[in-house]
Formats: sequence, C-alpha cells, structure tokens
Amino acid sequence: MPRDHRPARSIRVLLAEDQQMMRGALALLLGMEPDILVVAQVAAGDAIVDAALTHRPDVALLDIELPGISGLDAAAELRDQAPDCRVLILTTFGRPGYLRRAMEAGAAGFLVKDGPVEELAAAIRRVLTGETVIDPALAAAALSAGPSPLTARECDVLRASTDGATVADIADRLHLSESTVRNYLSAAIGKTGTRNRMEAVRAARQQGWL
Repeated sequence: MPRDHRPARSIRVLLAEDQQMMRGALALLLGMEPDILVVAQVAAGDAIVDAALTHRPDVALLDIELPGISGLDAAAELRDQAPDCRVLILTTFGRPGYLRRAMEAGAAGFLVKDGPVEELAAAIRRVLTGETVIDPALAAAALSAGPSPLTARECDVLRASTDGATVADIADRLHLSESTVRNYLSAAIGKTGTRNRMEAVRAARQQGWL
C-alpha cells in the first residue's frame, strides 16, 4: 500500500511514553504508516484511561515505567474500562516477570524497544486482529524463569520499602502492624535469596516482580 494513501479506516493508536523525545519519534514514525493514526499521546500512567475513553483508540501502546501508575496497572484498568482497546506493551526492560504481569493484566502483546518500527507497526496490526504478539526471546526467558514466588502483600511491602521508609512508615502506609511488616519483609528476603530488604527490592525489580 503506498504510504501517501491512507485507508478510510485507520488503526487508532494511543501512545504512552514518559520520555518526550522517544514519544515524539514513535508518533512520527508510526504516523508514516499508511494505516496507523496516533490519536493521543500521554506522558503519565494515570492519564491513559482518560485519554482512551476520550479518543477511543483501537490499540494502546504503553511503556511500563511511567509516572503516576505503571503501564501494567493501566493495562488492567483499560481491560475493565475500555475492553475494546487492545494493549501492546513496549518497554526497554525485557524482564520475564513483566511479561507475566502484562499477560495477567490482559495485554495482547509485549515487545522491547530495540526492534525496528516496521515490526512494531506489524505487531499493532496483528493484535488488532486478535493475535497475541510476544518477543520470542522474552517468552523463552519467562518460561524458564517461572512465576514470581512473592505474594501480593509481600510485593506491597517491598514497594513501600523504597525511599528510606522505616518499618513504622510501611506499617502506617499499609495499615499493618509493625510485626506483620517484619514478617512480610523476612519472607520476601528469603524468597529472593538476598540479605536485606533493599537487596530484595532490587532483586525483585530485576526479575520484573515489582
């Protein structure tokens, strides 16, 4: 199909990326595809659902690490509030845990950012037809890595452990007792094979469990 001929019904795409240069480049390159139209661009995760409800994209192209809420959390919200919008995760961090969480959130695809734009455009078309598109190397790594050993509450406690939070801070933030927080932290440290909670947070993030 000639690039100067746009079909009557273009694929409407929402783009969520916090880095302005990357977002602009993706929008420009995708806009050169004859059948793709970028209808909305957002820089924060908590702006995704509102933009989707306003612009009604066919496909939402989401980064994972965004201000506000993550692209994974936004994907889950889109599944509930805009079920006709297919979600394609595009990230720098090809971590097995992220892939599993993306699929659990209802994403239709998961790609890393180092691929050519032609492959991304093809993936957008494929997820719109109902296919699931996953980076092959990442799919293999996810299968070999297995599921996260951490419970949802252990993940909550690890997330709350950042920025120098004390056990008392975490307990107050999550409405738990300090002894319960210590138990969750101890379990998470043991499951990640680390020596302290900061190492546990790093290890869990490297695996994509947080």
